[in-house]
Amino acid sequence: MKNLRIAWVTVIVLFFLGLSPVSANDTKNIPVESTMTPAEMQVLIDRLEEIKKIDKSTLTKAERKDLRNELKETKKEITRNSGGVYLSIGAIILVILLLILLL
Repeated sequence: MKNLRIAWVTVIVLFFLGLSPVSANDTKNIPVESTMTPAEMQVLIDRLEEIKKIDKSTLTKAERKDLRNELKETKKEITRNSGGVYLSIGAIILVILLLILLL
């Protein structure tokens, strides 16, 4: 009976590992150390607040597009330098299943 349980756990783990896309050349998920100081981060956050306060109805279409692109780039920069741990849905499900089966 215990061998059957171990076999099922192995099958489930292999199934979920097969579902997760893994690429050896994927450089997006490599954690990068934050090179920004807190003062630089505050400058970016202040700029985001300024963009939110701008009256966009007075801007031309090109100015709105430039502002939108600046907003996207600023948010990406903040996200890139804020750090944190990211888990995929497959990894979360796998951890939950292992906890249920082992406890």
